[in-house]
Amino acid sequence: MTTMSGAEPSNFEGYWQDTLAELAALPSAPEVQEIPLRSTDFATAYGVSLTSIGPYRLYGYLSIPRGDGPFPARYYLPRYGSVTDLVPQGTANGQRREHVTFAICVRGQRLADQPYAAAFPGLLTDGFDDPAGYVYRGIVADCVRGVEYLASRPEVDGTRIAAIGNDLAYTTAALSAHVTHLVCTPALLYDTINLARRTSAYPLEEINDYLRLHPEREEAVRHTLSHFDLGRFASRVNATTLLMAGADGSALDAAALAPLIEAMPDEVEVHKAEHSGYRDGRFSEEWLSGRFGMAEASLPAHWRG
Repeated sequence: MTTMSGAEPSNFEGYWQDTLAELAALPSAPEVQEIPLRSTDFATAYGVSLTSIGPYRLYGYLSIPRGDGPFPARYYLPRYGSVTDLVPQGTANGQRREHVTFAICVRGQRLADQPYAAAFPGLLTDGFDDPAGYVYRGIVADCVRGVEYLASRPEVDGTRIAAIGNDLAYTTAALSAHVTHLVCTPALLYDTINLARRTSAYPLEEINDYLRLHPEREEAVRHTLSHFDLGRFASRVNATTLLMAGADGSALDAAALAPLIEAMPDEVEVHKAEHSGYRDGRFSEEWLSGRFGMAEASLPAHWRG
């Protein structure tokens, strides 16, 4: 079977088994400190430091409702960026009243940028021609470590843990049984080289830049990316899933994602982008609240009609 990016990894399963084994061998060594500025009368905010492979220290923002749990949990995976796409220090008050929320800063991002400060652009192609050295191997491990910690919290209802984000949410759901629900907007790691060749926008333009500079490395790059293509992970995703597709005709519309959807073992709901943060956001919030069995969505105040 070939990947959707057109290259066959020599040992996809072994690659991720080895990565997870390396992660399991390292204690997470959490350090937790309250952030009074972000705490309220209904939720307490914390800064959390964790150890991932390397070893490497990560940072995350944790919010826990006051009162009796356990509570459903929202795990926010980072988008591509460090300063322009900030890691949320909390969510809408209504959500923080009813959910444990946790947002992870992976290696290279601000607050987890010692000793490695990622370059933007540049992170996407760091170690690109070697699967063992590609920075995203560590980043995916960081995301798995985060959900392991979240699931370990006694305040969390282990039957309702949602991973929310782009490709990293998907890979985390595939590699960790702790994720029960998934809200994912594929962006970078699905049919990546072909996707990059259809755009000149960053961050995918980083790949085009790299291959223009190093055309002789294309096969090596394809080999590396084959370990990260979402299509390879599809059969391992057992979470109840909402995929946020692009609008019809866009590079990652529902038609482009069809092979990914068909490869997943359970039914997947697909929402086509409406080019509205309000409409798309409201849809995903109502979808997740419904799947969590909540009477109504915990919408931000300015979204309530």
